[in-house]
Amino acid sequence: MTGLWPHQYEAADLAFRGRNVIISTGTASGKSLAYLTPAVAACLDGGTVLYLTPTKALAADQLRGLRELRVTQLRAACFDGDTPFEERTWVRQHANYVLTNPDMLHRSILPRHAQWSTFFRRLRMIVIDECHGYRGVFGSHVAQILRRLRRVCARYNSSPTFLLASATASEPGAFAMRLTGLEMHEVTVDASPKGATTIALWEPPLTELRGEGGAPVRRTATAEAADLLADLVLADVRTLAFVRSRRGAETVALTARAKLADVAFSLSSHFPRTPPSSATATPEQTADHHASASEQRAGIADHLDTRSSARADEPSAEAGNQPSAQISNEPGEKGGDERTAADELGKESRERGAVPDSSLSWALPDMPDQPDWSELPNKIAAYRAGYLAEDRRLLEKALRAGTLMGLASTNALELGVDVSGLDAVLIAGWPGTRASLWQQAGRAGRDGRDALAVLIARDDPLDTYLVHHPQALFGRPVEAIVLDPDNPYVLGPHLCAAAAEIPLTDDDLPVFGDTTAAVLDDLVAKGMLRRRPAGWFWTRRERATDLADIRGGGGAPIQVVESSTGRLLGSVDEPSAHTTVHTGAVYLHQGETFLVELLDLEAGVALVSSATPDFTTFARDITDISILATQRSQPLGPGTLHFGEVEVTRQVVSYLKRRLQSGEMLGDEPLDLPPRTLRTRAVWWTLPASAVAPLAEAGIDLGGAAHAAEHASIGLLPLFATCDRWDIGGVSTELHADTGLLTVFVYDGHEGGAGFAERGHARAVDWLTATREAIVSCECERGCPSCIQSPKCGNGNEPLDKRGAVQLLDTLLPPQ
Repeated sequence: MTGLWPHQYEAADLAFRGRNVIISTGTASGKSLAYLTPAVAACLDGGTVLYLTPTKALAADQLRGLRELRVTQLRAACFDGDTPFEERTWVRQHANYVLTNPDMLHRSILPRHAQWSTFFRRLRMIVIDECHGYRGVFGSHVAQILRRLRRVCARYNSSPTFLLASATASEPGAFAMRLTGLEMHEVTVDASPKGATTIALWEPPLTELRGEGGAPVRRTATAEAADLLADLVLADVRTLAFVRSRRGAETVALTARAKLADVAFSLSSHFPRTPPSSATATPEQTADHHASASEQRAGIADHLDTRSSARADEPSAEAGNQPSAQISNEPGEKGGDERTAADELGKESRERGAVPDSSLSWALPDMPDQPDWSELPNKIAAYRAGYLAEDRRLLEKALRAGTLMGLASTNALELGVDVSGLDAVLIAGWPGTRASLWQQAGRAGRDGRDALAVLIARDDPLDTYLVHHPQALFGRPVEAIVLDPDNPYVLGPHLCAAAAEIPLTDDDLPVFGDTTAAVLDDLVAKGMLRRRPAGWFWTRRERATDLADIRGGGGAPIQVVESSTGRLLGSVDEPSAHTTVHTGAVYLHQGETFLVELLDLEAGVALVSSATPDFTTFARDITDISILATQRSQPLGPGTLHFGEVEVTRQVVSYLKRRLQSGEMLGDEPLDLPPRTLRTRAVWWTLPASAVAPLAEAGIDLGGAAHAAEHASIGLLPLFATCDRWDIGGVSTELHADTGLLTVFVYDGHEGGAGFAERGHARAVDWLTATREAIVSCECERGCPSCIQSPKCGNGNEPLDKRGAVQLLDTLLPPQ
């Protein structure tokens, strides 16, 4: 093998020799070639290859690349939810390179393995791309799916080599072994060339608005992202904006398009489109028109510069509250502010001809015709799951071609999709992990050129902490990937599915883990499996795979239906329905805005109607928690730190209405929804009366202090565990019934636990120290969403005591 970088050669060589291997090198480091080389060779030698990816977008992108190889013996095909049913038989019978996802493997391929017998008998290699996406509960499910896959392969006497790829995996060998259950080699030294990426940390300014308790409100991250996206597109900088939610992605795209429409109207007023007719114009008229066009372009540039300067110099609500940005350069050193970096990228893209004729033609060399300003808004679109497959493919193609200059996307485009040619990435809100941050930032500059990445802070404790403590981001390894395949709530359904595929025997127990025997006994006792001398059998009529909802939280999905037409807009998993499609919620779908008229949980339907509200909605819940079992305890300062099993009862009780652009509070509307019970794992700490008595004597509101510390610690845990703050919850009380002490809980928001609270227990001192620093560094006086207020709080963020939270944590934490 020649023409490969050393890391590509090492990974491919290990795979050629039948060794399981994970390659973990940077974005755009050629990992695809590292697995394509042995994979294509296996197909040419008469074998088959199974390629697994977390997203359908990445599979479609990989298929496009395989077809561009034009290797006639390579019969590559996607087998996922977008594959037409009439094509699926051909894929099973003839394809030798099948691209799919864990969902399809779980629900279709493994249960019908007999139909894939020819494919499995010749299976030489299993490629697991962007494997760092398999974390938390989802990753635990995928780990068990891979164990079921290994059993099916053994049934057909094949022993395929596993090759995993990730740009951002910590301790990749250990993680890959936990994911697959197999010994694993690792390749981590990246020998590929890199351009410099300028990283900006951007904190939106405070506004004149006031939220709960009179707390100051920052401009929203989505509003800032929309402004920056519009400005970068106007500067001919091809930009991808990552937004944390589907609704947020739609909002950013719509807002940015509206801003470009305003610019287009202003430009068309200043510079009307009045070219001379080429059939009748005299040479003198044509020359005058060219001169006029040049003058107008100069005027346009001045107009845009004035617009940008005016935006940058807008007075904020309070002195000293301009948007703050910190600049870091990785790996080169190219300082400067964000606008300068954008302007340089815009100049560079024009010099290399990256802007096609269909783009901002006023930025190209003089042309006899004025551009059609009305096309400016069409340079920006939204991209998210839920769109039709053909629409997603068209958007990906348009972004690669440069027809689209800006795209607002969920993390559906985070993983591996080749959108080379991007100049900048905007990240609206901390994406949850350093791994995701570098993965998203790596979307820009994939053609080897310099790039810009801007992390826009939300009004959130963790975002605030990071923009003021950049050392928490730079020069540190990415987080260890947390997954727990032994979680009985994960393992049990997959043992049922495995027994339905091929009856389980004693020899299979080591494949699924140390807790398998105990879980099997429980399944037999519940009548889920039947024990016979030959092993364990699935005897029910229903599909065993329906027991495991690998991406959701269980329960039948809620159908979202437009009430006036009966049109099915989409579906939401049942637990999420309580917070996303409750009565009165704002629901976005493909650029259209709807209001939920009614959520009928029994009928499994949410009725919506088209609307254009100027507000967004946020559900709030109340929570009770009881301790079921304490697994570990240790001293922490004068208090005690615990980890164990808890039962959480949650009920959505109301929803907040906030103005779309400003975040201003408009009201709190009550809801009547049933409570939900969750058995999970939690980390909690207690302080004895002797430790908190001096604080009470000093006038500290102990309940408010504990409540504030709980909110802030939930916000900071994602820095130490591979999770999002919406994956975890918390409860605090001055006197808990089970402990008899002041107690603060933080729990996993998934049945059986997901490993997040356990990670918090292991890093408790670092985690709680960062929590204290986040509260102290916030510039507000009494508490705000940037430090101790939570958008999920069912108590209206009352009571909260910012000063008391700092003193409480000072009391708890051991002296440094």
